[in-house]
Amino acid sequence: MSAEAIGRNMPEVITLDDLAAMISADTHGRRYEASPEGVLFVVPPPDSEHAVIATHLMAWFITAGWPLGQLMQVAGIRVPGPNGDGGRIPDLTVWAKPQPHSVWLSTADLLLAIEIVSRGSEAIDQLVKVGEYASARIPRYWTVARDAARTVTLFRLSDGGIYETEAQMPLDELLEGAPGEFLQL
Repeated sequence: MSAEAIGRNMPEVITLDDLAAMISADTHGRRYEASPEGVLFVVPPPDSEHAVIATHLMAWFITAGWPLGQLMQVAGIRVPGPNGDGGRIPDLTVWAKPQPHSVWLSTADLLLAIEIVSRGSEAIDQLVKVGEYASARIPRYWTVARDAARTVTLFRLSDGGIYETEAQMPLDELLEGAPGEFLQL
């Protein structure tokens, strides 16, 4: 389909239901996200390095005994905005309790969102989502950079409602500890 055809058929306002339908219809594995302001993001499927990092993090939580029902890969979350909700799909989420079956989950019980920075999405993951996730009151947000050390930046929501950088370290160093050391729940 041409860009012209897509533009002609694009709804005036993209809802979370529209995003879910786009994701369901896509045969190429892309992710569709929308900012709370309604900006559409189309993200290519992750590469194998991305998958390996996600697997290491998931195994780390599981090995530490984190309940499986409280860990999710690529779960959609609602990001509240002034004119409606946006929808984001973090690479890994850690929850206070199991969540209901839904395409777009509330962030009320979300303890941690993790984004593995994909090439081309650095600004979105390391700047835009920092503000969005803080506004959504997600207590912790971590990014994993794609540099040689796979640097993890740990953000913690301050009393003022903004993220403060709590630490930065190579992924291997993070994985040597236990999740509870870094979540401090």
